[in-house]
Amino acid sequence: MASPEDTMRLQLTLRSRGVKDLRVLTAMERVDRAIFVTETFAARAYDDVPLPIAGGQTISQPSVVGQMTQALGVQPRDKVLEVGTGTGYQAAILSHLARRVYTVERQRALTRIAQANHKELGLSNITQITGDGSYGLPDQAPFDRILVTAAAEDPPGPLLAQLRIGGSMVVPVGVSDHVQTLIKVTRTETGYEYEELSPVRFVPLVEGVEHD
Repeated sequence: MASPEDTMRLQLTLRSRGVKDLRVLTAMERVDRAIFVTETFAARAYDDVPLPIAGGQTISQPSVVGQMTQALGVQPRDKVLEVGTGTGYQAAILSHLARRVYTVERQRALTRIAQANHKELGLSNITQITGDGSYGLPDQAPFDRILVTAAAEDPPGPLLAQLRIGGSMVVPVGVSDHVQTLIKVTRTETGYEYEELSPVRFVPLVEGVEHD
């Protein structure tokens, strides 16, 4: 459980890294990151660093989570798709901002961990799915917002197609062994608008589903 000192330190870090949106800051204050990391790293849960999780994956550093969430501009009535659930930290934050969150993870073991974490927090507006996130969720499209937490060489076409007109997607773009660029894509009546946000480093977006 985060102490008041831990919470204050994390909030100050987020603000110093450009996270100013009060709704995002409040959502992040309500979600205890320690729940989403292993006991080994619980003491570092409030540091602004990525940490290892199961399946060879990582949980992103809080400032990057905050920056991506802020850039996404989630509204209270939005339906959001997240690609790359991990242990469910980002989805938990989105759940405090959106009407409904669908989150897709290719590793079934991680999906189970995320489900348990969200249940522990009493978050009932998240649907966790094991699947190939690079293809999105056509049955639930269109989405108001899409957030991708793994790096693609280009914004995936199926995900772009599942954005509603006026909707936006935030995705890291670039090859996995170099620093990538965080991109915001907005769908317009005539196509897509692209905005470069900041350099980031994420694990690669991998196609397919990994079973136990």
